[in-house]
Amino acid sequence: MADLETFRAETRAWLEANCPPECRGGGAGEADMVWGGRNPVFPTPAHKTWLDRMAERGWTAPEWPSEYGGGGLNREEAKVLASEMRRIKARPPLFSFGVWMLGPALLAFGTEEQKQRFLPPIVRGEIRWCQGYSEPGSGSDLASIQTRAVDQGDHWIVNGQKIWTSYADKADWIFCLVRTDPEAPKHLGISFVLFDMATPGVTTRPITLISGKSPFCETFFDDVRVEKENLVGTLNRGWDVAKALLAHERTMIGAMGDTGVGRPLGQVAIDALGVDEAGRLDEPLLRARIADFDIDAAAFRLAMERVGDQVKAKQAHPAIASMLKYYGSELNKRRHELAMAAGGADALEWEGERSQDGQAARDWLRTKANSIEGGTSEIQLNIIAKHLLQLPGA
Repeated sequence: MADLETFRAETRAWLEANCPPECRGGGAGEADMVWGGRNPVFPTPAHKTWLDRMAERGWTAPEWPSEYGGGGLNREEAKVLASEMRRIKARPPLFSFGVWMLGPALLAFGTEEQKQRFLPPIVRGEIRWCQGYSEPGSGSDLASIQTRAVDQGDHWIVNGQKIWTSYADKADWIFCLVRTDPEAPKHLGISFVLFDMATPGVTTRPITLISGKSPFCETFFDDVRVEKENLVGTLNRGWDVAKALLAHERTMIGAMGDTGVGRPLGQVAIDALGVDEAGRLDEPLLRARIADFDIDAAAFRLAMERVGDQVKAKQAHPAIASMLKYYGSELNKRRHELAMAAGGADALEWEGERSQDGQAARDWLRTKANSIEGGTSEIQLNIIAKHLLQLPGA
């Protein structure tokens, strides 16, 4: 405990000295997120400074091994770092599918060469990744994918289409499921490969959502060359990699329900509706709903920490990610429903200075996809019923 308290003191001092004021306070809206990549966009120079400083310590991936650029922290130290960042409302220095999804898969299934090649640049935010899983005819039934990789000796030629590929039009590389043995049962004959989105034959087309914006794209592969050195895991056993990565993706989506950083929902409501004579939100029913939400959010944050400890100790049930994904998605949707209720008619404004160009309404509409992406809520409930609760007939 003494060593941990020393680590906390040192971490607190370092964060105070190195986290720029521009990267503190408030939630990280879309315009404030740093995704890195070959053509990074930084809202301010301070955001680049913050990323560079955190990446130098490996704290963009604090629990990854230091030999791959990570922070080399143990679980308890990583929790201290997270709590100290919350204390000063430090915004995440990097948003990265490489950190959240691909990196853990590479650590578990990648070759040493692949780890050395890809993990350090991911930590530094130098490669922006997208995920090639869903297809027009293979959404919840992901194992029925038809994108084909034909063996050409030292490489494959890939043809097919993916859909709902988040940020495909901005990504540098893709981690992708392809069918390498069309004669095998659908869960077999799938391989997990990596390739550059600048490869000839790769095209993307954004899909506009009801919010007027969208991170999603259609992605097309026409005779795309993929080198065999970019196969992750065993040939035709990509479903093993895919399942492991899905657990990380679902935990990532579930983490959206953790609202520990950003403006408290109660403050958002007070700014919109004012306070009563006792200094409380001047809307008792909404006040009670927000109190319920805050309690549930705090409980969920503790559940996330507990599951993280179980994962580290290899004691977590494989299906627990579905529970986190389901509850976190619903919690995030509740938060934005409450934000809309607090904003009243002004929150419905689509454009204009009062509504910050309709940001509240657009964010609210965007959350409707939370219960679809990464596996629908219905699929998650089926997994929970069958594998966690073991209900008859599930």
